[in-house]
Amino acid sequence: MEKNPKILCIGSMLWDVIGRSSIAMQVGSDVPGHITRLPGGVAMNIAMTLQNFGLRPALLSVVGQDRAGKDLIKLAKDFDLDISYVYRSHDLPTDQYMAIEGSNGVIAAVADAHSLEAAGNKILEPLSNGQLGTSIKPFKGVIALDGNLTTELIAEISSSVLFVSSDLRVAPASPGKAERLIPLLTHKGATFYVNVKEAELLCQKEFLSAEAASCGLVDRGARRAIVTDGPKAAALADQNGFVTAMPPYTLATKLTGAGDTFMAAHIAAELSGTTGEVSLQSAANAASNYVSGKSENK
Repeated sequence: MEKNPKILCIGSMLWDVIGRSSIAMQVGSDVPGHITRLPGGVAMNIAMTLQNFGLRPALLSVVGQDRAGKDLIKLAKDFDLDISYVYRSHDLPTDQYMAIEGSNGVIAAVADAHSLEAAGNKILEPLSNGQLGTSIKPFKGVIALDGNLTTELIAEISSSVLFVSSDLRVAPASPGKAERLIPLLTHKGATFYVNVKEAELLCQKEFLSAEAASCGLVDRGARRAIVTDGPKAAALADQNGFVTAMPPYTLATKLTGAGDTFMAAHIAAELSGTTGEVSLQSAANAASNYVSGKSENK
């Protein structure tokens, strides 16, 4: 098992269909803009960003045998991502995500991750069948896990021996799926990456800042919590206290995937040997570059 990847990205791998306009919008707006189809999904976004930092993660996800799936697999290969463990379903279509973004933020989004949910624990089989690990010798690297998995599967992961040795990095995918992660709050190896709204849903209380939210998650049982708050200061908290970092000011040109970029950049920074405020600032800088359009992804 010496040739195994050191980083796994588990969760959604799909196509993003994004409509972007430079005009502020509200419900019912009909404005000019651009519509693009891009590789996406939380796990896929994290994997692509890690690749930009010189790392080569492996994906554990599901992709259909349809044309959309074949196109996505080809693109992943072009990115030199390790897709050898991706479950290729004959009867499930490739998932997709659709969002509308204006100058005032994400107006609406719909995530169709039904195939990922239907595949269930089939995507995790490499962790138990000896390809990446077994129950006796579980995977020991970094695992980036996204909240597009079902509530039942996340609960199973929270107590599974297959994850006891991993450095587990967890993201909810969206506020609507944040509460799925509650079983992982007591996982001894988990680090949470959430925004303030997602922290509020996990803790069932309001927070006035990322600092308060990160500390609230630790009080709730999390080993470590990293919370972002848009253009405001991000915070990292654990049992030893907290640190903060301010994202550089920038004009946002895109928003979908910003949190995934932040998470991947923080993981990459820590794997390079930096910690605390330095790694948090590195992640904030990377997310700022992404929303400004300066980074390579999307």
